[in-house]
Amino acid sequence: MKLSLATALATALAFVAALPAAAEPVPIFDGETFEGWEGDIGTVWRIEDGALTAGSLEKRQEKNNFLATVKEYGDFELTLKWRLLGTEGFVNGGVQFRSKRIPDHHEVIGYQADLGAGTDGALYDESRRKRMLAKPSPEVLATVEKPLGEWNEYRIRAEGPRIQLWLNGVQTVDYTEEDEGIDETGIIAVQIHGNATALVQYKDLAIVELKQE
Repeated sequence: MKLSLATALATALAFVAALPAAAEPVPIFDGETFEGWEGDIGTVWRIEDGALTAGSLEKRQEKNNFLATVKEYGDFELTLKWRLLGTEGFVNGGVQFRSKRIPDHHEVIGYQADLGAGTDGALYDESRRKRMLAKPSPEVLATVEKPLGEWNEYRIRAEGPRIQLWLNGVQTVDYTEEDEGIDETGIIAVQIHGNATALVQYKDLAIVELKQE
């Protein structure tokens, strides 16, 4: 059976129209308030210039500290911007996901998209296995790493056991978790690392929750 060009075109357009629309990212930080977040608000974390901010270049941050979402997430794609400044110590931060707070402790446990102190673009296991799970090659890192004080962009995708990171538009990690006992849900949190005189900021955080087929 032969189809006319018009019929074929109409069929193709109908097929495209039937495809599900891509989900729009939903902000998880409104740039003005701490709605949806919990932590040491006012003592460690503040909002400056529309960004979640912690630390100072005049005072040392003694311990790790995390500002966390109230809501937990499973499969998702998260985008955000971050920047880091520092003058001494382990100048570092991170974006936690599929994480949990440790009861009666300042730490959290879970995956971290690391940043600073030579760890940009790497996947770390915070307070659990306490080691790098995957990181970019020196060659890749050299193409995407920016000087301290400049804004960077992270894209974090967690889908089932697969975790992918992009730094400034370049993929730095494609990791598949082999331990079936590792949680696939949890909070999202932003970190300022202890033992440093540093300032860290996070802004434009938006998420798309992925639906499992």
